[in-house]
Amino acid sequence: MKQEEVLQLPGTLDVSRETQGRLDRFADLFMRWNARINLMAGQDLKVLRHRHMADSLQLLPLISQGEGPLADLGSGGGFPGLVLAMALERPVHLVESDRRKAAFLQAAAAELKLRHVHIHAERIEAVRLPPIAVLTARALAPLESLLGWASRLMAPDGVAIFPKGRSASSELESARAAGWTMDVERFKSSTDPEATLLRITGIRRAGD
Repeated sequence: MKQEEVLQLPGTLDVSRETQGRLDRFADLFMRWNARINLMAGQDLKVLRHRHMADSLQLLPLISQGEGPLADLGSGGGFPGLVLAMALERPVHLVESDRRKAAFLQAAAAELKLRHVHIHAERIEAVRLPPIAVLTARALAPLESLLGWASRLMAPDGVAIFPKGRSASSELESARAAGWTMDVERFKSSTDPEATLLRITGIRRAGD
């Protein structure tokens, strides 16, 4: 099976003062809601900022330029989709079937005045979206499942960005064995030495 070289993330990551302000307000809001509905187990503010928020922001250099919509599947507490939306102007669609988490996403988007963010409180299999230019999902499902959703939701020239842990190589092998073809770039995670970011284009399945 083909083994892709693991690359360094391009450039450095700097966010605007406005984006940083939103990130700070989001962190406070997340911690308040987390105490009530357990958005993510066992989190403190330091872990939230330096693990989950930074883990989400590192995707920014991999996002293709343009105005096409971004969609994040299984957004949960807003990682990476809502965090990315704070630094982007393009439409962002967050898909989260858990009604309590979707309510948090709606409240956070309203409080942070993210009018370009749209919340879809439904299952991925049922959601209807415009053709998606950039698709993300974090800690959601095996790659083979993600590719199935991506092939339905993405525009023909769309880009999928999936953070993966130490199972990345085996998941790629399984997906290719199941008939999926794709162009893959692998980037070293800046927040987890055992993780890589998969940037995938040209997703097709044999026979489709």
